[in-house]
Amino acid sequence: MARLTRLLKGFAALFGPDVADARQSLVALALNTSTSLLAGAFLGAITATFEDLPGLLVLVPAAIGLRGNIFGAFGNRISTSIHAGGFRFSMRRDTVLGQNVLGATVLTLSLSLLLAVIVKIIAVGLGLEGSISLFDLALVSIVGGFLGSIPVMGATVGLAAGAVRYDWDLDNVTAPLVSTLGDVLTLPALYLATLALGYAVLTPGLGVVAIAAAVAVLVVGWRASLPELRRIVRESVPILLAAATLSAMAGVALEKSFDSFSRYPALLVLVPAQLSTAGALGGILSGRLSSKLFLGVVAPSPVPSREARHDIVLVLVLAVPVYLFNAVGAEVVADLLGQATPGLTAMIAASMVGGFVAMAMVVAIAYYAAIVAVRTGLDPDTYGIPVVSSCVDFVGAFALVVAISALGIT
Repeated sequence: MARLTRLLKGFAALFGPDVADARQSLVALALNTSTSLLAGAFLGAITATFEDLPGLLVLVPAAIGLRGNIFGAFGNRISTSIHAGGFRFSMRRDTVLGQNVLGATVLTLSLSLLLAVIVKIIAVGLGLEGSISLFDLALVSIVGGFLGSIPVMGATVGLAAGAVRYDWDLDNVTAPLVSTLGDVLTLPALYLATLALGYAVLTPGLGVVAIAAAVAVLVVGWRASLPELRRIVRESVPILLAAATLSAMAGVALEKSFDSFSRYPALLVLVPAQLSTAGALGGILSGRLSSKLFLGVVAPSPVPSREARHDIVLVLVLAVPVYLFNAVGAEVVADLLGQATPGLTAMIAASMVGGFVAMAMVVAIAYYAAIVAVRTGLDPDTYGIPVVSSCVDFVGAFALVVAISALGIT
């Protein structure tokens, strides 16, 4: 027991004065990984749905990523407003919080439609045979995205209230917790939406209503009289489209390697945790850098300053126990569900190798995305998380597939 205590104290000492921030982040990341493993178990349980609806798996990482991108940026904007001293907790439509809520609603519906179009183009372009129709993809994406976003919206608003009342730092908790809810809720929401397919009257009727609503809110949001709402929509749509494209490529990587994952379902359990962890860690780094750039603590220089390097090291140190937990958790979940596994050692190797390849990219992308946003006069809170998480989805999925292949886990 004494040895364990010394080990924990030594690990805490690595964070120096940021030990409180590290504690908040580790708690959020642990919750993020735990629920992501539940999402992975659900993913493994609906493999028959993916077989019946080819191309749907391409939608999954992008749909999960979209929740994190929209609400992670939402939380970061609120965090920056709190740090700057200009925030008050009010849901009136003309307040910072009210306009962010409206912006998140507009982006959820409209980007879900655009996401379906992107997924269909990629599926056809890369020769995924027999992929489901664009109309069905749009229905699943919009309805599933809306259902999954309701509790995420509530949680994000709740975090803002907690930040005001309990002095939480949203930069440390928003990205992991939003990723958590996005992981655990998006898959069941998409699955529920697939249940509306195949009906002669319900399917086309619901589809038309969903598509019309998505188009209408995009037009209204784009032309809104509220300045913050209009800025959020106009700045977010282009970057979220680019992010969705990259995230969909992660889905292609999974779809193309589906046979390997079906042989060892434990690896499929690991997938959401791997992607979510890298996105959450990248979100933490992006959020901290965005706030410090806004406050002038970090300079937007090509070479990271001492303060920026400190945040980078903090995130890399946090990654070690989290990726280890991913592997052990996926192994335990797979064993409990009676699913085939390549063994604990192989799971740890795949998680650590794939994870740290992804993290190398996360650090570079999070830093330079924030710097470019500041230098071009854009909001790093709006651009940081979407750029990081979408690139991480693609790089993380690709890195995991490569790690599995390189380690001979086939």
